Amino acid sequence: MLGPMSRAGNLLSERDREILREVIATYLSSGEPVSSRRVAKDRQIQLSAATIRNVMADLEDMGYLRQPHVSAGRLPTEAGFHLFIDDLMPAEKVSDDDRRLIDDRLQTARGTGKELTEETSKLLSQLSHHVGVVLTPALGAAVMRAIEFVPLSGRKVLCVVVAENGFVENKLVITDELIPREELVRISNYLTENYAGRSLFEIREELLRMMSDERARLDEMLRRAVELARDGMNMGHAPSLVVDGTHSLFDASPNMARIEGMFQMFAERARLAGLLNRCLDADGVRVVLGQDSRLTEELGFGLVVRGYRAGDGVSGSIAVVGPARMEYPRMVPLVNYLGERLSEVLAGGL
Repeated sequence: MLGPMSRAGNLLSERDREILREVIATYLSSGEPVSSRRVAKDRQIQLSAATIRNVMADLEDMGYLRQPHVSAGRLPTEAGFHLFIDDLMPAEKVSDDDRRLIDDRLQTARGTGKELTEETSKLLSQLSHHVGVVLTPALGAAVMRAIEFVPLSGRKVLCVVVAENGFVENKLVITDELIPREELVRISNYLTENYAGRSLFEIREELLRMMSDERARLDEMLRRAVELARDGMNMGHAPSLVVDGTHSLFDASPNMARIEGMFQMFAERARLAGLLNRCLDADGVRVVLGQDSRLTEELGFGLVVRGYRAGDGVSGSIAVVGPARMEYPRMVPLVNYLGERLSEVLAGGL
């Protein structure tokens, strides 16, 4: 997500870019305003502190750096962060140990989409030391592979829907009458054979139309199938969030009001889900911070997000949520690799 100032980064001289890169890299590691004297200690720059100070003043005028007060060093602005992330950041790779851990854990969790997304959120949190978030696709938009109705006690029936993308959803249905197990098996087979390969929304809409059909009223099995599927496939339109590592918020900020706001955001989920939904893109990593969105501006956090594909093309996204001062050279490749691997596992490629 490039801002107008970061797009102008190609107007900077190589010396300007080198100093800006060093200022931001130093700030990310220290968390403190960076002075010209500190930058001058970098052997690769080989410029005097006075020259560096003049360049830093120019970078401040251009909107890439800011000075909290007159006697302090400089801090990166949002435009500076974006230019660093998009163009100046050293290209790091996910370590071999982290790759092996990710591959092993996803292979172990392989099964349902729910298990994989839960493991992915844990890996994101564990490896980033921030909050790991996975936005899962709305099941109703997914393509059905199979449906099964399992009898429980009395008139309770468990509807189990398996989507082509590996996600499984269970829904308890209370029937108007006691339905024998053999009848439930027939209904499950009928719906799977006739409707597999279509989205749950499409299936449910067609079955609702069938409720007024003469054949559906006369055929007892078909009537029960329509009623069970109507209630069992009412999975909702909204995607869901899988969140892990919220305890890391206490390490990220001393501001209790901001921490409370973050916890409220994770509890309510809808606003964060909306932000992640707007970032869906399976082909690259995006960084959202500050004024990039109303939510990040209000709560002062950063988001490193990447989309993934869940088999049948239904999209979700994964993200690391943490302070704006994150270790972006490590976070960006980490999120990118995990997004790629999750897509491959859901497609059956790991």
